[in-house]
Amino acid sequence: MLTLSIVPPGSSQSSGPGSPEAVTIRVIEVTHAEHIIADTGLRRFAILMRQFHSEPGAMSSSFIYHLPQVIGVVGAGTMGSGIAQTLVQKGFKVILFDTKHNTDHEPYRGIALMTRNLDKLAKQGVMTPIEVQSALARLEPAVSLDHCKRVDFVIEAAPEDEEVKKMIFRKLDQVTSVQTILASNTSSISITRLAAVTSKPHRVVGMHFMHPVPDQPLVELAKGMHTSIQTFENAKSLCHHLGKTVCVSEDRPGFILYRILMPMINEAFFCMMEGVGSPDDIDRGMRLGTEMQLGPLKLADSI
Repeated sequence: MLTLSIVPPGSSQSSGPGSPEAVTIRVIEVTHAEHIIADTGLRRFAILMRQFHSEPGAMSSSFIYHLPQVIGVVGAGTMGSGIAQTLVQKGFKVILFDTKHNTDHEPYRGIALMTRNLDKLAKQGVMTPIEVQSALARLEPAVSLDHCKRVDFVIEAAPEDEEVKKMIFRKLDQVTSVQTILASNTSSISITRLAAVTSKPHRVVGMHFMHPVPDQPLVELAKGMHTSIQTFENAKSLCHHLGKTVCVSEDRPGFILYRILMPMINEAFFCMMEGVGSPDDIDRGMRLGTEMQLGPLKLADSI
């Protein structure tokens, strides 16, 4: 049990636990207490704790979730550009960090890819040319993570290399504010380990988008050991605003999707190697028999 004495602003310095001005709170469950203090301040924390003891479940329902104003996307490859495209189509201001951009004369690959994709949507009648231009106007390219000082939500979409991601998270921790949420698009790397290289592990969460991001309806959210309730709910709120359905995974290797998907793909290759069926028959059987959009072999080619 933890006892906190919170003195309202303006009270005398002599006010203490026994003072009538002090609010004393006895906390039974303090798993996320330190993160809640960092997120909302002591006065808000006092209110939440009083509600928690008077009404079960009040604490989790008392948070106010805010959509981010500016979102940073780190990585301008297939996944990063797809995430950025989805965000600007929904009206968000996005800074897209292309870490492999080398010269001022070379076009940003992420913007070039997004422009082609949006132009296709315009030709199909899904978007108007004006909507395409408006979406692209909300996109800002950058090569330095120092620009992340302006963002209040970051989605890292770098290659699936733990050391590369840790290096990015260390830098993001240095340049972002304490309120900025740091999300990773990882499909398998521990969120807890990524969060451990930062000074705000409660602000780190996994947001695994599916490929192709604009078309696939699912986002797999993964909570690290220290991910706070508010961070998780803000990430989920953003997913819902993007029109995505959420499935939630604990921080385990491969999370839900890849833990199930990878063994299935391996078995498909074993079936092909052992002559159980031809590649076409294997994919056809799984696609029509289990209602998969792609057979496992073709799916492996696209990952």
